[in-house]
Amino acid sequence: MENEISNFVKVWVSVILSLWYCYAISKAVPKGTTRLLVVLPVVFFFLYLPLNLTTMHLGGPSAFFIGWLANFKLLLFAFGKGPLSSDPSISLPHFVAVGCLPIKMKVQYKHEQPPKSPTTTTSFVQNRENPYTLSNQDGINRPKGLKLLPQIIFALKGVILAVVVYLNNYSEYLHPIVILFLNCLHVYLLLERILTIVAVLARALLGIELEPQFNEPYLSTSLQDFWSRRWNLMVPSILRPTVYEPILNATTCLVGRKWAPVPATLGTFFVSGLMHELIFYYLGRMWPTWELTWFFLLHGVCLTLEIAAKKTVMGRWQLPWLISGPLTVGFVMATGCWLFFPSLYRCGAFVRGAQEYAALCTFFTNVIHHFRVFWSLNIHQKEGL
Repeated sequence: MENEISNFVKVWVSVILSLWYCYAISKAVPKGTTRLLVVLPVVFFFLYLPLNLTTMHLGGPSAFFIGWLANFKLLLFAFGKGPLSSDPSISLPHFVAVGCLPIKMKVQYKHEQPPKSPTTTTSFVQNRENPYTLSNQDGINRPKGLKLLPQIIFALKGVILAVVVYLNNYSEYLHPIVILFLNCLHVYLLLERILTIVAVLARALLGIELEPQFNEPYLSTSLQDFWSRRWNLMVPSILRPTVYEPILNATTCLVGRKWAPVPATLGTFFVSGLMHELIFYYLGRMWPTWELTWFFLLHGVCLTLEIAAKKTVMGRWQLPWLISGPLTVGFVMATGCWLFFPSLYRCGAFVRGAQEYAALCTFFTNVIHHFRVFWSLNIHQKEGL
């Protein structure tokens, strides 16, 4: 564990220095092919860095942050696009944070009007052609109880995560379906917690307002709602400019504006599948079996059919949430257990995660023990004097 922590520090120091270099060249190298050639060595370096980490809780998030998100942001940055180029006056600390962390600074418009509804702070733009559209608005004076509600939900989810981790120790006594359900909860709650903690730290250190990473995905009413407006929102926000929009623009002249979203959506999910295969390679150091890619392609096809069905009915008919919600979440969980979770089991994600939890508990137990011994010695020395 000591070596892993040392490597973790070295990896992230290397990331910060590399982004410092990218920040410096942005002032001297014009956007375009020239800047791309200058940035490409950093991209390849970022693909190498996660190989220095082996644990689930340090290596997994680092692979996601560095090998995927940071590299996609740098590719956009090379052409003057994306979050690293959205503000020409961005400071170095903000550039580094946005470049290597799964955060997106909230854009404040001068003439932005707060929403009229007094019960929500988020409005969703329903775009049938682009399933990656999210619009957030703020500025509502909510009652004190509602202001505390997100913190209460976050704490409650922490308790649920602790219960799930505890129950995993007794998996041999649980029904397989119960185990699959607990594993689904584990993945969602752990990923949301990691991303939320990172965002909170970034906001506290840099003083910037950030867009949320999750929006209660268990309340999804459709696949479009789940993937574009509720689940891991940093991913669709980075896939839209890097994959979806280029394919959409390229295929519009071939198949027309009406059908161009089909290859754009499928291409986006295909790239997402490939990047998940890469992350799981970092986790297990095993060659992919392509179940992850098939999982995302399946969802891309189903999402395309869903959008086509919405265009057909044109809002004249819609399933009630009590039906569409469970159907959506059930479909995601069922296909996830079929095609997504085998990769997690193959790299021993849950077993290794449990071992890391135990090692962390042992570490804190030893720290508390040494602190008590040190405190007792100080008290005895003072009494002797």
